[in-house]
Amino acid sequence: MFEAVLFYLFSLVAMVSGVGVVTMRNPIASALSLVVCFFFLAADYVLMDAHFVAVIQILVYAGAIMVLFVFVIMLLNLRDGDHLTFNDIGRRSVVGMGTAGLLAIGLFTAIGQLPVLVPAAIDLDPAGPAYGTIAYIGTAMFEGKFLLPFETVSALLTVAVVGAVVLAKKEI
Repeated sequence: MFEAVLFYLFSLVAMVSGVGVVTMRNPIASALSLVVCFFFLAADYVLMDAHFVAVIQILVYAGAIMVLFVFVIMLLNLRDGDHLTFNDIGRRSVVGMGTAGLLAIGLFTAIGQLPVLVPAAIDLDPAGPAYGTIAYIGTAMFEGKFLLPFETVSALLTVAVVGAVVLAKKEI
């Protein structure tokens, strides 16, 4: 029961800090809010006995990726721009808000079809003694059904890096 309360609390803080990432105007404050989100996601992973994933979450995302984000923010010299009024909202913003509304309706509909989530109904016990270990993750990723998605994402990231270099080369 106590673990379920902690899980919901950590998840709530992660969601609130995730909303803070996209709503804060200051890019450094937004990046720090993302770090908070990463730490609370790692705490959720610890509660699910996925300690390796939690450590990787902290080291890779909260460490290396956030250093890269802050470096890019400072390199681009982003400052607070002109604040838009409600009358300055364009068609793209209206389409974005409409899409977000439809996504919210879909999520609430899907949640309504799920069984009621009460803390006693959630099983936080791991699937077995090997759950969350490096060997379990490696076996699931490279021998199981996740091999094709893993390789697809690695190819997509490579294409994205090459595209970013080509676009940056035009402006230099």
